[in-house]
Amino acid sequence: MRATWRLAAVGAAWVCGLVAGADGAEPARRALVIGIDGCRPDALEAAQTPHLDALAVYGTYFDGTDIRQPTRTDAANTISGPGWSNLLTGVWPDKHNVLDNKFTAPNYDRYPHFFERLKAARPEARTASFSTWPPIARIITRGADDVRNFPDVDPDDLDGYTQGDGEAAAACIENLKGEAADSIVLYLGQVDECGHKHGFHPKVPEYIAAIEQVDRHIGDVLAAVREREASGNERWLVVVCTDHGGSGTDHGNGHDNPEIRRTFLIVSGAGALQGRSEEPTWQVDVVPTVLTYLGVELRPEWELDGRPVGLQPAGP
Repeated sequence: MRATWRLAAVGAAWVCGLVAGADGAEPARRALVIGIDGCRPDALEAAQTPHLDALAVYGTYFDGTDIRQPTRTDAANTISGPGWSNLLTGVWPDKHNVLDNKFTAPNYDRYPHFFERLKAARPEARTASFSTWPPIARIITRGADDVRNFPDVDPDDLDGYTQGDGEAAAACIENLKGEAADSIVLYLGQVDECGHKHGFHPKVPEYIAAIEQVDRHIGDVLAAVREREASGNERWLVVVCTDHGGSGTDHGNGHDNPEIRRTFLIVSGAGALQGRSEEPTWQVDVVPTVLTYLGVELRPEWELDGRPVGLQPAGP
């Protein structure tokens, strides 16, 4: 993540077309949430990631997003199940009840994935989820209109996740080139798997290479988003997040380890504020941010634990 003057051209392409349509109608708002599993922010800073850089420059980059609040006393481990549940439901483990990767008794009926909140407000809205970690598709986002995990068999090694990430990105692009969903989740898993194999650290070349490969996939996806926006009929918010960092080759039981707890959050697009922010943010801020951008009223009975961040107060 090395923002330089060369990003100006990328950013210009990103914001082009974000004007009212030919008939003067307000462009439709849509949202893409990109999840990069196990991506340490200091490694992101060390990697060559022009596409993520452009999102950060033309949005808000929060460099201290925490995966837990200090007051929480639940028994959730610092691993993917609780992390992605926090990120995609907008509540902490004491509510969604995912404490590990077993998903023994998730409370998603009471605290569902944000797709269900969008559908309740706008039944006609379309949703899509493309992932490479099976529980995302099978458990967390299983009710999406288009939900797929790649490859079709469970990936059990780094090669499986590397292949799957490319397939998931391609499926996302296919959706964008057709009748794109109003809200999309794209999960990419190879960075985490590489960290488990080679180490979670900015000085591990394999780990950096995995981040850079994911950035290339993201670039391909963003090109499809820009193509849609060029018509002037759509305006996309892109949110990039991760579930945890890592230390050594693990990230479990990391409640007191900043290398595991400290993550990042990017909120980008025409509806986003611009700049780097040290404002405290939390994983549970993703859902209220996306729903607010999409025009969904945040209802008290949902008991969301987060708040909207990085958005322009009244929109562009």
